[in-house]
Amino acid sequence: MTKTPAWAKDAIFYQIFPDRFAKSKELSKPKYLESWNATPTLHGYKGGDLLGVIENLDYLQDLGITALYFNPIFQSASNHRYHTHDYFQVDPMLGGNEAFKKLITELHNRDMHIMLDGVFNHASRGFFQFNDILENGKDSPYLDWFHIRKFPLNAYNELEAGYDAWWDLKALPKFNTDTPAVREYLWRVATHWLEMGIDGWRLDVPNEIDDDSFWQEFRKRCLEINPETYIVGEIWEDPSRWLKGDQFDAVMNYPLTKAIFGFVSHDLNDKESDKCGYKLIPRLDAPGFAKALETNLSTYPSEITQAQFNLLGSHDTPRALTILKGDEDALKFAYLLLFCLPGAPCIYYGDELGLMGNHEPFCRQAMPWDTPNLWDHDLRKFIKELIALRKSYKAFSRGKLSVLSTQRCSIVFKLELENQSIVIAVNAENKPSQLSLKLEPGSYFEPLQNQTYTFNKDSFELRLEAKSGFVLIHQ
Repeated sequence: MTKTPAWAKDAIFYQIFPDRFAKSKELSKPKYLESWNATPTLHGYKGGDLLGVIENLDYLQDLGITALYFNPIFQSASNHRYHTHDYFQVDPMLGGNEAFKKLITELHNRDMHIMLDGVFNHASRGFFQFNDILENGKDSPYLDWFHIRKFPLNAYNELEAGYDAWWDLKALPKFNTDTPAVREYLWRVATHWLEMGIDGWRLDVPNEIDDDSFWQEFRKRCLEINPETYIVGEIWEDPSRWLKGDQFDAVMNYPLTKAIFGFVSHDLNDKESDKCGYKLIPRLDAPGFAKALETNLSTYPSEITQAQFNLLGSHDTPRALTILKGDEDALKFAYLLLFCLPGAPCIYYGDELGLMGNHEPFCRQAMPWDTPNLWDHDLRKFIKELIALRKSYKAFSRGKLSVLSTQRCSIVFKLELENQSIVIAVNAENKPSQLSLKLEPGSYFEPLQNQTYTFNKDSFELRLEAKSGFVLIHQ
């Protein structure tokens, strides 16, 4: 029987890119760092750390966040830390293992959860076993840890590498997960950090470890440590293979992301979306969006659907507002839909402030703590209200969805759970839409602008203004 963690279904996630979120004055740093507010570069460091995260947990909780997803935090020679040197050591620039222990304690004291990024398909040139091969060549005892093709290895020049690397990037030698010692090592990494107190793993490119048995054992060992471990795969294509209850609980729900973008605006930044896994985003009218919703929510058991990791952007995509060409109304629509659908919603750090940024590295800018005009932005207030609304009614996270009406670019759908019934109406058009539905009176929440509505004897009459949304709640 498929079972996913209960806490994840109700979670409100916030993704943190550790080098760029917050920098604590309590932690000494190397001399050569980029200016915090300067345009980010591919290789430069800003100096963010885990103590800085702790210092800003009040802000995150005030927003309504209950869980944090961190990009890699382990020792690495890259600002994004996907080039892992040591899987058992938190990077010293982030504060090391001591800062991590403080973070775990503080999060759990606040009843918050934490999910780490697990990069298990590939390591780095600085990873000990690979470095041993570079030093000792054919005499290294670790030749079977990687896919070595021929000697000499050329890890730092333009000659043929001699080994398999992720996307042929020499900095990322690919593990040979057919080797028992490698499998045991990676499984031990997973269980070690669960024993340290983390609540889940987001798995980087797990499809490239093309071995169901590896991930089945990974899941088994994780659940032995913590039966409520949340396991999320970064899968851009059809994830069915990994969502059968024996490998992952969820995937990063990029198909839903694309459907939301394609519905809330038909004027999208195709040039930037094409640079990432989105590629070209199909534009959708209301019937098309309803079909995409039905596919997304009915393909898997409700246990999976309710645990899906739903998002509007990440470190691997342009900023949401950039995809929407700066259309803040469309971004509000997108967040309205994100927070009114089953699955765990996640905010990419700074998106609540309306940050813009093209594909990497520009989507990875520093959090603008000292830019007052951004903090006066009403987008953050709007998102905070949506989070509070979602937390107030279980039907948002656990309800059964049915579409009541589609009309050009207006859609009305309902979520039902026991004694709760919630109706969400959205008009993405540039002109008003008049709707007549068979609904009983209830309380209401108008997230985008004031609506005109009346309850008649047999129907509910609603005039949805251009670019507006409405939520009606029955209890």
